[in-house]
Amino acid sequence: MAALLLASLSCNRDVRPTPAAGPAVEATLFFTSELKGYLSPCGCSENMRGGIDRAAFQLDLARQGGRPVLLLDTGDALFAERSLADEAVAQQERKAQALAQAFRLMGLSGRFTGALDDARGPAFRVGLGLPELASDTLHLLDVKGHKVALFSARQAEALAALSLKARAAKASVVIGLFEGPFDEALRLSSGEALAVDLLLATRGRDELSTEENRLVMGRVPVVQVQSKGRSLLRVDLTLRDATPVQWLKSPSETQRELEGLAQRIELLRAQVNDPSTGAELRALRQAKLDEVIARREALAAQAVPVPETGNAAAVRFVPLETSFPRLPSATALVTAYDRDVGALNLAWAKAHGAECPAPEPGEASYVGAEVCRACHAQAFTVWERTRHPRAHAALVEQGKHNHLDCVGCHVTGWKERGGVCRLDEVEGRTAVGCEACHGPGSSHVSVPVNATIVRAATAKTCTGCHDRENSPHFDFDRYLPQVLGPGHGLAPVATVDAGRPTAPPSNAKGPSAQE
Repeated sequence: MAALLLASLSCNRDVRPTPAAGPAVEATLFFTSELKGYLSPCGCSENMRGGIDRAAFQLDLARQGGRPVLLLDTGDALFAERSLADEAVAQQERKAQALAQAFRLMGLSGRFTGALDDARGPAFRVGLGLPELASDTLHLLDVKGHKVALFSARQAEALAALSLKARAAKASVVIGLFEGPFDEALRLSSGEALAVDLLLATRGRDELSTEENRLVMGRVPVVQVQSKGRSLLRVDLTLRDATPVQWLKSPSETQRELEGLAQRIELLRAQVNDPSTGAELRALRQAKLDEVIARREALAAQAVPVPETGNAAAVRFVPLETSFPRLPSATALVTAYDRDVGALNLAWAKAHGAECPAPEPGEASYVGAEVCRACHAQAFTVWERTRHPRAHAALVEQGKHNHLDCVGCHVTGWKERGGVCRLDEVEGRTAVGCEACHGPGSSHVSVPVNATIVRAATAKTCTGCHDRENSPHFDFDRYLPQVLGPGHGLAPVATVDAGRPTAPPSNAKGPSAQE
């Protein structure tokens, strides 16, 4: 794993070939992988990578040089799940349509399909009008008279057979897409029967396995692209004939510097998101982060000389950082989606929405955070200093408060028995309140002792929302102290009544009662 991580860091380089002597065609290929319906990052954390409008800018920038630029999608782009709940259909179909619009805007050359793409059936997928490429089939893309071979398959035998067909067709570059995870692709790459210049692993083993870019430069370079639109894969080509591709590398000292910058970027990204950081220090760290990202990009842009004969290629990842520019026309597509989908979801809720099931007899029900204030004034004050009371307001500011992808983590009791199950009935639940962590509070209100608190808050309570996707740098042990205070996980401060100390209520003696 350590070797893979180093490979991932070292490949953040742009070794775009410098013009070589003699007739040659220069071209650039961009690949997206497992977008899973992502148009833009949710915005729950700062410096979240991604955004189809940032990707569109990179395509537009590459085309300004006049070279042929091809965009290829490896599949599972349209939806994040194989089946959709009835209430989610309108939003997810509208999102797929917005992605299709963005692909057309970016000049999509072709895309393979995955199981997730058919969540609304093949007819819906085909109706989007995108250029599709069949799996288990050799595709020869023409780049100014040169053949670029491309194919996708799940079986090793099919990949090997297609690679031999590509060589027989005198392709200048042969790129194979393996519809499986990175570790399996690595094993396949060692086989002599696989005659490809580059092998892309296009399906993660699980949700976490595609969290990072990976590249191993072995006999056959093997690559995995970060999922959910957070990075692009860029391949720069210099084409002359049908000889094997020579892969270009930056000097070793440049690679080491790029590795160091990549590590520093991740450290600064985590520091900016640390909730204990004050506004002034956060601004300083953000400025430093932007500076280091710019330095990495400038270093990556340094050209590497190309041999004067044969074909050459360079591969790198393009992490779509928040400091990257956006293409305005693509941003307009995302803005229109945000506006439309909120109205669609709200209309569906009003027409078809159902109430959450009522609590079972004797089961606690939700009462709202304000009820807690009377007995837990100190804990309430601690809570008010966190971001949780403004969780829903943050969605409103971004125009995403009626997005089903978001709302569940920004209200209390979403889809819970006795909670709220309709977008048009979130009033009074528009915060991550006491009951979001401690469970419905009616029993505790009736009998205010520790035993009537429905659940104790644990790390799992937090990571249900603060997951790798929405809070990539969340660390329970480091973040927990930011939500604790007197009367909320710490010993309450005694109050004074008529000049005499008054002990705190028996149900508020320590972390077990308040945490």
